[in-house]
Amino acid sequence: MPAGRLTQQDRQQIALGLADGLAYAEIARRLDRPTSTITREVMRNGGPTSYRADLAHRATEHRARRRRRAAPRGVEAPPQAHGRDAEAVREYEEVFATVFMASGLPKMTARALACLYTTDTGSLTTSELVQRLQVSPASISKAVAFLESQGLIRRERDERRRERYVVDDDVMYQSTMASARATAHLGETARQGVAVLGPDTPAAARLENIARFVDFISESIARAAEQAREVLHTKPGTTSDGTA
Repeated sequence: MPAGRLTQQDRQQIALGLADGLAYAEIARRLDRPTSTITREVMRNGGPTSYRADLAHRATEHRARRRRRAAPRGVEAPPQAHGRDAEAVREYEEVFATVFMASGLPKMTARALACLYTTDTGSLTTSELVQRLQVSPASISKAVAFLESQGLIRRERDERRRERYVVDDDVMYQSTMASARATAHLGETARQGVAVLGPDTPAAARLENIARFVDFISESIARAAEQAREVLHTKPGTTSDGTA
């Protein structure tokens, strides 16, 4: 497979492949590149429905210039734990953040959440987030406040009385249950409209159908989250009773 970064022509071929509905693996095969390269390229630049070759190319050049400015000459990035490739970790965090953005999170909020999820401790202080993301403390403060309000992270104080922002095993469960409750509230609101608009009108029938649909979805989400909760506390490669 060819070495080096994607060229502008490569990105144009990716855009054409996406427009034709090709899978990432097929686009990768045509470009003689790893599928992971194509997946990462698309997800960090708007996703399959918003990818634009020219914008992706300019964004990549901008990120490269920003990294060169941020890294003084002769200063190497600190080594990663467990022998990880620092560049691969950084690129993965960008992909992860893009997925969060596609689900509706603002960019900085998505970057902070991806950063927390990819730490071994599952927690960082404001100063650590500032250093890792190379942004201002105010940006971090705004991002973590939003994440906390959505139940996606929690804050606690460590032994040095510093505030730490934490993602742990149950945060995803609590977030899913909050989503189920929000969905159920939509159903309740839709059903209120049935009485207002009149039970025998087309508008009321539409709202009743929405309410029944939403009820089913919210109940299914809550039930599935309860049933799968043990998975969050089980080591990969073992069953819920601890056997291999």
